[in-house]
Amino acid sequence: MLHLAAAVLTSTVAAPDAFDTIAFGSCARERQAQPIWTEIIAHQPDLFLFIGDNQYADFWEKDGKMVMEPVPNPERIAEAYDALAAQPGYRRMQRTCPIMATWDDHDYGANDSGNDFVFRDESQGLFCDFYGFGDNHPIREQEGIYHSRVFTGPGGQRVQVIMLDTRYHRDPLEKATDGVERPGPYAPTSDTSTTILGEEQWAWLESQFRTPADVRILASSIQIVADGHGWETWGNFPHERQRLYDLIDRTDASGVLAISGDRHLMELSCDRDRGTPYAFWDFTSSGLTQKAQKINDPNPRRVGPLRRETNFGVIRFEWGATPDETQIHLEGFGDQGQMLTRQTVWLSDLSED
Repeated sequence: MLHLAAAVLTSTVAAPDAFDTIAFGSCARERQAQPIWTEIIAHQPDLFLFIGDNQYADFWEKDGKMVMEPVPNPERIAEAYDALAAQPGYRRMQRTCPIMATWDDHDYGANDSGNDFVFRDESQGLFCDFYGFGDNHPIREQEGIYHSRVFTGPGGQRVQVIMLDTRYHRDPLEKATDGVERPGPYAPTSDTSTTILGEEQWAWLESQFRTPADVRILASSIQIVADGHGWETWGNFPHERQRLYDLIDRTDASGVLAISGDRHLMELSCDRDRGTPYAFWDFTSSGLTQKAQKINDPNPRRVGPLRRETNFGVIRFEWGATPDETQIHLEGFGDQGQMLTRQTVWLSDLSED
């Protein structure tokens, strides 16, 4: 069954009529200090997108030691959400602006997991409880937590936010063969019957791309463009990534910008030469408490620096009368407010015309 209901906005603050600033982030250990919320709030975002690993339910205490293992029961996921709810910075964020969320593997319940996770239905229920989806909300009847919303401002400044679910339906990853030099353990599959999103979510996404909007923020918990590192990425399912690009082309969906997390680093990637209808940007911001150590993953589509500090992303809209006069600023910041990266994209470049 296809559900088109609007997303719940988790906050005590009503959504504004126009969105000039969207902040986003991922990878937040619920039991670690989270001072970065102060810096996010200082940017006065109109919306915050929590795009995965919003807590680490699968990092827990066992026999007196901290381990990373699949959760032993759904109660462990509930405990992790309770710990996130107790974070003072997150509570201030809830009072500052609306919040939309999706999940990644750790808040889902098991590292690098997909459709084989035994508690996926229970995890979905706990996600819906924490982010305020009512008992009768259609998201509780579908398989997976994908959802979207369109915000319409003055003069038709329509911003669509699409929150994908890259976990519930995702088929198992293919292990890299011995002798292949890749930093991570996975390799692209040649089995085109495998999926990330599942057929129902693909049908839903097509309906979203056909919904009128000027800018479309596509939130994927894992990277879409960067794929040389061998960790989780849409590049492990190249036929699914191409299906995404083809769908944007077929539906004439202009204004698509992707955001992603997962990697404990910040980078901007742009795909221009693998069948995309126009330049496809993927802004990775990860994480709010987790930072990369010494890492320099290969990414020939990286634009600008690779940053390893704890970080968050900001998308600022500088609206003009036409797409040729409208700029979208992609900005990354660290936990001391320092700017880590910045890229300006013209809205007219996010179209085949």
